[in-house]
Amino acid sequence: MTAETKRQKQVAGLINEELNDIFRRMGLTMMDGGMISISGVKITPDLFEARVYLSMFQVKDTQAVLKKFEEKYKEIRKELGTRVRHQLRSIPEIKFFIDDTLDYVFKMEELFEKIKKEEGKGELGE
Repeated sequence: MTAETKRQKQVAGLINEELNDIFRRMGLTMMDGGMISISGVKITPDLFEARVYLSMFQVKDTQAVLKKFEEKYKEIRKELGTRVRHQLRSIPEIKFFIDDTLDYVFKMEELFEKIKKEEGKGELGE
């Protein structure tokens, strides 16, 4: 995999910033009993596709929330286009993905805690 170019990073940063604001204005940061934020934006080398990774904290049904974002795609992309039309020649397609690294981190921490407790019991029982 090739490293991101400076332009890719600039465009990804711009899109990330604007989408964060758009999500706040559209009320998309709190859903299904949890918080949603953008954990990252990756843009293809041709700048035609932006992959937006959504971090969902304490969201009950992440797939349902992802579907809501996809349903609002046109509205989100139109607003993004209005905001960045002077900086970008073309507005990239937006694809939403669930970033489950937070869930993964929590699961790993729980496992480590469990292991610690098990080791502690082993030492006391000897």
